[in-house]
Amino acid sequence: MQQDFANRVVRESARPSVSCRKDSPSSRFSLHAFASKVSASHRMMLLSAGGLLSMVLLVSLVFSGSRVDASVPITKEEWLEVHSLEKTVEHAVKKVTLKSGDAAATALGKLGFPFAEVIQMSKASKGVYPLKNVRAGQTFSREDENTQIHVYYDVNAKQRLHLHLAEGEEVWGAELQQRAVNSRQVRASGVIHDSLFAAALEAGIDERTTMNLIDIFGWDIDFSRDLRSGDRFSVLYEEQFDDEGGMHGSVILAAEFMNQSKSYKAIRYELANGNVEYFTPEGRSMRKTYLKSPVKFSRISSRFSTSRKHPVLGYTRAHRGVDYAASSGTPIRAIGDGRVVYAGRKGGYGRFVEIRHTNSAHSTAYAHLRRYGGGIKRGKRVKQGQIIGYVGMSGLATGPHLHFEFRVRGRAVNPLAVKHAPARPVPEKELAQFKDVASNMFAQLSAPLIALVWE
Repeated sequence: MQQDFANRVVRESARPSVSCRKDSPSSRFSLHAFASKVSASHRMMLLSAGGLLSMVLLVSLVFSGSRVDASVPITKEEWLEVHSLEKTVEHAVKKVTLKSGDAAATALGKLGFPFAEVIQMSKASKGVYPLKNVRAGQTFSREDENTQIHVYYDVNAKQRLHLHLAEGEEVWGAELQQRAVNSRQVRASGVIHDSLFAAALEAGIDERTTMNLIDIFGWDIDFSRDLRSGDRFSVLYEEQFDDEGGMHGSVILAAEFMNQSKSYKAIRYELANGNVEYFTPEGRSMRKTYLKSPVKFSRISSRFSTSRKHPVLGYTRAHRGVDYAASSGTPIRAIGDGRVVYAGRKGGYGRFVEIRHTNSAHSTAYAHLRRYGGGIKRGKRVKQGQIIGYVGMSGLATGPHLHFEFRVRGRAVNPLAVKHAPARPVPEKELAQFKDVASNMFAQLSAPLIALVWE
């Protein structure tokens, strides 16, 4: 039937057509109507030259004020083909995006599955990816074929859950499929005038990549107090996209940060043991024993001092730490690996966490917390950069801030004066290969930008 219909469409479309149009609908005529208005005597006149002239005059009178438009010929590309109708028949795809509080059953119900069917789908996927783990913002899609039903759920940027049921079967199948990940290299640079984030945004760098940049240089630069107007940065990074074109992450390959006229460079390198770290061009680790600051974005409101007037108590006494003013709820990071030796309230400190670090001689203290990080309790092992709490104003405090102390064998020292030893460098046997990689990366980073002009 589709074949006959398509052939008929092709034949009809090949016939030329004429349409007569006038501003008033009452003055529209078809050629057949026009012929009926012409009398028999007039038809005889068509046989003679004089009759031909009369015929032309009569046509002029009948169609006076009208516009006659011939239809535009159809170009070759617009001709219908017989098989084109078959191509337009596609499988309908329905999609439902999960909202906050939605369960898998909610989305699957909107896709037309009864609750009993949802139970069967849940059983099938339990050993592959439990449907109870679905998250808001993710999407379920349904595609019906002639003999099969397919349901897809994007677990993350690299994996997709596929549920399927063939005609005549009662048991759903389930499997995890690998999604294609595409990437591209991007190079950007900027100059800081107001803030690092504003300069990065102007350079076209997304917020996640800017945060990664801060993490890389966070052992050498205190981004809460060391930045100056005129500082510069250059970044070579890789953007990663899922199979639908959505960006899901970025990896910095090489970077340079010019802070107060001092240059810091970092290169990403995978060691033979599989660990990926950042190193200087000489092969020294960017990672240090301790971070320079436990709070990424803040300002120092009070420094280490042997005598300071207490803002609450009103009298002078030693201030054996550094106060970082930040918004309530700002994450607080452990500056180094260690074990929690105290987590609880402690007098004027309010909510308080103390960590003894791996060399046993050093410990750090974090006070006035709003709340503790997940799982933080006495005896808990923590890693460098792990969130151990959030800025607050518990205890004796006039506003939200973190009171931070660095102790050597129990004695408080100035945290801003502590020397931070680097971690292990690139092994000697890998150094030659590393320098080849570093040389290539920094050549790309420092190459002049090419401006493309389209004419």
